[in-house]
Amino acid sequence: MLILSEKEIRENYFMLDAIKDLKQGLQAKNNAMIKNPHRTVIHLPTFNGSNLYMPSADVSLDIASVKVVSIFPDNPNQQKPTTQGVLMLTNATDGEHICFMNASFLTRLRTGALSAIATDKLARANAKVLGVIGTGSMAFEQVLGILAVRDIEEIILYNRTLEKAFAFKDKLIEWGVNNSIQVVQTVKSVMKSADIVNCSTRSNTPVFAGEDIQPGTHINGVGSFLPTMREVDVKTIKRADQIVVDDLDSAKEEAGELIYAASQSNWDFSKVFAELNELIRQEHIIRPSDEAITFFKSVGTAYFDLAVARGIYAKALSIGFGKTVDFA
Repeated sequence: MLILSEKEIRENYFMLDAIKDLKQGLQAKNNAMIKNPHRTVIHLPTFNGSNLYMPSADVSLDIASVKVVSIFPDNPNQQKPTTQGVLMLTNATDGEHICFMNASFLTRLRTGALSAIATDKLARANAKVLGVIGTGSMAFEQVLGILAVRDIEEIILYNRTLEKAFAFKDKLIEWGVNNSIQVVQTVKSVMKSADIVNCSTRSNTPVFAGEDIQPGTHINGVGSFLPTMREVDVKTIKRADQIVVDDLDSAKEEAGELIYAASQSNWDFSKVFAELNELIRQEHIIRPSDEAITFFKSVGTAYFDLAVARGIYAKALSIGFGKTVDFA
């Protein structure tokens, strides 16, 4: 079995790789080649944590996976990461377990790549300003994903803890991002100027007001993943001209802002414009006008992880990284 560390993955597998491999996975979904049972979430309220178990298989490539992720928001107080994950790949022709890899970076990267694919289809072609609400562990790859698909000139950062926003700015600069980057003290400052807004928080209440959205804005919401969480308000849902979800079944179970809108207003899930896999059937931007407001909601599902993990495994075999362990 091949064992892959986060460091090895980070050094050899990049955003453009993830975008390419996810598009292949989305096409497999279009071809009805994906088996994707509902994930199991175990809440651990005593420690303010959650464990997520996510199986999937791609029968077009004869490969399967199961990912286990733990999310413990209080961990930074103990100098431990909020999100920790592992993934097992299995050969679906004979059941051999072929690869075991760290999945924390994988999860962040595939989520950023999903937002990149959605943004490429939904955001204005001339979008120049990226607003970032929440500068926690998921936000960095979100920014990298947008930079991969749009010619961004300015990045505006907001975090409730200002010092974390400045630390995030430093991290972007260290990575080599040479765009203009500014930290602001209010969410309204983000919403006033941004063409694209990335939300990656674990908030249970909306992080901006729907009336503050400027015409022509595209929003990515990736932080909330439980029915009790809401990054955007009902006003945003109702103002959106197009709402796209990464996976409709998962969204109905876990997208708190959409679940809340369906229970508290005349909005319902029939008004979802498309799932992400449907967007890649069209080559061009699909937004109806430059003034339209678009919203992409991602809660994640297992076949996205499988698509990226398979790509990582293939690259590891191709260029030679990782360690082989004999469990026999």
